[in-house]
Amino acid sequence: MANIERFYTKFHPTNYQIKLAISRETKEIKGTTTITGEALSSQIDIHQKDLQIEELRVDGTAGDFTVDQAAEAIHVKLPHTGTVTLEIKYTTKLTDTMMGIYPSYYEVNGETKQLVGTQFETTFARQAFPCVDEPEAKATFDLAIKFDEHPGEVVLSNMPETKVEDGYHYFARTVKMSTYLIAFAFGDLQSKQTKTKSGVQVGVFATKAHQPQELDFALDIAKRAIEFYEDFYQTPYPLLHSWQLALPDFSAGAMENWGLVTYREAYLLLDPKNTTLRTKQVVATVIAHELAHQWFGDLVTMQWWDDLWLNESFANMMEYVAVDALKPEWQIWELFQNSEAGAALQRDATDGVQSVHVQVNDPAEIDALFDGAIVYAKGARMLVMVRALIGDDALRQGLQKYFASHQYGNATGNDLWQALGEAANMPIGDIMHTWLDQPGYPVVTAQVENGDLVLEQQQFFIGEGQAQQRQWQIPLNGNYAEVPALLQTKTLNLGNYQDLRDRNQQPFRLNVGNSSHFIVRYDQRLLDDILADWEQLTAINQLQLLQDLRLLAEGKQISYAEIVPLLPRFAKTDSALVTEMLYRVANDLKKFVAPQSSAEKQLKKFFGELSQAPAQRLGWQAAAGETNDDQLMRPMVLKAALYAENPAVTAQAHQLFEENEAQLSKLPAAIRSLVIRNEVEHFGSPELFARLLKEYQRTSDASYKSDLCQALTATPSLPLIQQLVQQFENAQVIKPQDLRAWFRGVLANPQGQGPAWNWIRDEWQWLEDTVGGDMEFATYITVIAGIFQTPTRLAEFKAFFEPKLATPGLTREITMDIKVIETRVALIETERDAVQAAVAQAIK
Repeated sequence: MANIERFYTKFHPTNYQIKLAISRETKEIKGTTTITGEALSSQIDIHQKDLQIEELRVDGTAGDFTVDQAAEAIHVKLPHTGTVTLEIKYTTKLTDTMMGIYPSYYEVNGETKQLVGTQFETTFARQAFPCVDEPEAKATFDLAIKFDEHPGEVVLSNMPETKVEDGYHYFARTVKMSTYLIAFAFGDLQSKQTKTKSGVQVGVFATKAHQPQELDFALDIAKRAIEFYEDFYQTPYPLLHSWQLALPDFSAGAMENWGLVTYREAYLLLDPKNTTLRTKQVVATVIAHELAHQWFGDLVTMQWWDDLWLNESFANMMEYVAVDALKPEWQIWELFQNSEAGAALQRDATDGVQSVHVQVNDPAEIDALFDGAIVYAKGARMLVMVRALIGDDALRQGLQKYFASHQYGNATGNDLWQALGEAANMPIGDIMHTWLDQPGYPVVTAQVENGDLVLEQQQFFIGEGQAQQRQWQIPLNGNYAEVPALLQTKTLNLGNYQDLRDRNQQPFRLNVGNSSHFIVRYDQRLLDDILADWEQLTAINQLQLLQDLRLLAEGKQISYAEIVPLLPRFAKTDSALVTEMLYRVANDLKKFVAPQSSAEKQLKKFFGELSQAPAQRLGWQAAAGETNDDQLMRPMVLKAALYAENPAVTAQAHQLFEENEAQLSKLPAAIRSLVIRNEVEHFGSPELFARLLKEYQRTSDASYKSDLCQALTATPSLPLIQQLVQQFENAQVIKPQDLRAWFRGVLANPQGQGPAWNWIRDEWQWLEDTVGGDMEFATYITVIAGIFQTPTRLAEFKAFFEPKLATPGLTREITMDIKVIETRVALIETERDAVQAAVAQAIK
């Protein structure tokens, strides 16, 4: 394993002057980078990747250097230490990997166009210019770009443009910042701009393939988010402008480049007249996430990648804090509960999962750190716990001190805990290290023993696991006054249960509000008491009850069969939050039945009973004055009714398709994917399939594209599935950034699982060549593990992926995903008969 050697230990850059001449036509880049800095050694190293170094001069004299492609380095021998200036001339090419400097392709009126942009996180700035490509190596940057420019084109960067000279666009010197945050883009763009109360220029930029009104929502959220953060952090936004740019080809969701944030089009642009409430919520949280980074990540940056969570976990929490302030009517923390909390609890229960704070031993492991369920979601839950413990006043006071102490520099997690701990007068670091440095989380058992109410913590696993005697300091959030704020021991006796119950006059519960990262297993007496009064619980507490029961069943601590009879009572809810968790549990039951079997027919009937009343109440069309919950619930219950083959619902979907066939994109976005998918599944033809695939290529509406993908991958026709698989490598039809969704859709289709699985095994090298540099590459393995559930598929998965265990960046994912499939296969074998019997008994 190649250990990382940090180049910053030998050379501290202070300023870069970067001149780039870029040709879209030839894909050639000619560059000159002049680096001034402090040499601490007579031999220094500069990062580069795939750069053809033509000349290197040290203080104006030809330098002594060698290029080391394996180490992605230029080794330079210096005549002296101290202040030194390196001038490096080189050539390279635009990439086709969505990393470094690369073109995005799009169509306007049938004409293919290019928009050139950048993606430098994690270690791809070195593909654009020689640099010390490490977060700690902060410097100022003077950027100049020349390109094969057409009239009316726009060029953007982190800082404002200052002049154009000899065809070069010069930008103002940046503040001190890390290399991975540099960004620029050029092409034929439209924009809308405004100013914040403090005078920051805010703009949204997109290609002209989009309608101007698609920029409006993002502009409003971006402006108000910056204003919110300036107030919340009590620290001014540090730059003159904040540009939000939608790139047609983008591997991640978005990237927090300082002053020029880049986004996948689906996460920035939307049609205000026909977009679901959930899509608006997601877009708003993505924008708020990236803008939170402008302070937390950009102004103050993690010192090294092992503290990546310091950037991402905090921004993940703050996106909800901000959107809750901007759109309180959305109740955005409900989205956090079903997306972030659920993902973290599922992933974090598998033995071998990474901790939030994890060491990096190999360069390839840096990209593998970006485990969304852990570094983003679990880390955000940790910070939600901290916020609940110390309150917003101490949080803001601590953050203000943190920014003041570390602005334009770097920090570690301990620096944050120190600032927050001093503000709250609490040992936050001691509490948080038990959560951040240990993988996994506890289950707290609450039971009545010899008349006393006793709590006990132990690590929770889904599947086999080595507990290693881990212990956490757990914020219990109990509803009895006798429950302490923290459980700091393995067991705790709260005293006589009946006395406690009589004094508190309510069922005993822990983790009220579901803000702490643990689950609860109540003994039957305590659980029955809660269930007898379940309608009095808030929506979040109902969700937490269902969520914990589901996880306990996944971990074989209870049976899924015990949960089945509870589901009909929760189906009466008017809460979208509870409905989403209800169908999460109900959909889990599908793994216990084989397609087309009598057991599946019984399960479909059960789904029909769960969904019948809410589907009838909500219908297909939005009603005037309906609640946000109604809007969010509609697609959930209709999807369940369609799975149940409810004849009335299926017929209504077919009628809606026929009435809107000429303009399917105009169907209400909340039901569009269901209507089109129903048509493909039940009334499809090769002609319809071809038409919809052509529609997918033609539209620039990311939401409509997603709907068409969901519909087309659900076709029951094997010949049509094979046609789709043949398009996986055709970027003119399916862009590499969108391929994972298509692959997953086909793999989840019983008819498509074989062709999709054969494709990825046959074309693994192509996939690695195409998206192998992408931080989301390993998630193709995660997708497969989320679907496979038979002994045969498990054996095939192991046969294909075990030989790849030594691949840097894939080791942990492969190891974990083998466990995930093994656990599911074993659970199905153990539980199948009991679950099927419980479903049959639950049907009226």
